[in-house]
Amino acid sequence: MIKKSEWFESEEFWKNYGPIMFDSTHWAEAPGIAEAICKIAGLKKGSSVLDAGCGPGRVSVEFALLGCDVTGVDLIQAELDAAKETCDDENVKINLVKADLREYSTDKKFDCAVNLYTSFGYCDSIEDDLKILKNIAAAVKDDGFFVMECTSREIAVQYFTEGEWFERAGKTVLTEFGVVGAWEGLRSKWILIDNQTGRRIEHEFVQRLYSAVELKRMMIAAGFKSAEIYGDFNFSPYNQNAKTMVIVARK
Repeated sequence: MIKKSEWFESEEFWKNYGPIMFDSTHWAEAPGIAEAICKIAGLKKGSSVLDAGCGPGRVSVEFALLGCDVTGVDLIQAELDAAKETCDDENVKINLVKADLREYSTDKKFDCAVNLYTSFGYCDSIEDDLKILKNIAAAVKDDGFFVMECTSREIAVQYFTEGEWFERAGKTVLTEFGVVGAWEGLRSKWILIDNQTGRRIEHEFVQRLYSAVELKRMMIAAGFKSAEIYGDFNFSPYNQNAKTMVIVARK
């Protein structure tokens, strides 16, 4: 039977939407995120880091600039090519691997793994999501760390909006959001209109929403011995004031 491709496996999607998602604001946040994770996991020069779902290398490069031994894994070649360009611009080296995190395995064990900027919850099944967590856990050393930053169900509920529009990367961006089931997922529709040519493209996808406690339980089931939940990378409480969810798991 031929395996059905999922939307996030499309090179064309990332070529069109990557510049919109990874805008200058998100790039500017990257140094602070890398520094915070180094403190969380006690990383120093020479420490090994796995960026699981590295995209264009936004945070991978910052880890490398801090002296870490970095491996970036992503399914999309265009994103890995962009990460390579960023590495060349910053004169750092990263081991870039094209792989599906549902199938990724490595003999190397890492001091820390990260999965950032809501790069989780897009598979068709919960079982596939758990496969990703298990593969990441298998790649982390005993007593090593895994740091995930993600939109949780609680955050999605608290900051839900039906849509917005903005200008970015030479395009007008229209977004529409809707709830799937009993807040089991968030449906997102992104419409891009090129400001010069008027060309219009649109894409709709669903992110599965997990509560923080559900994800914590999944991480324990995946092989981590502990998982703590915070509202940011500075250990702020995960409460009504949290803007995101950060889970720090220990192998």
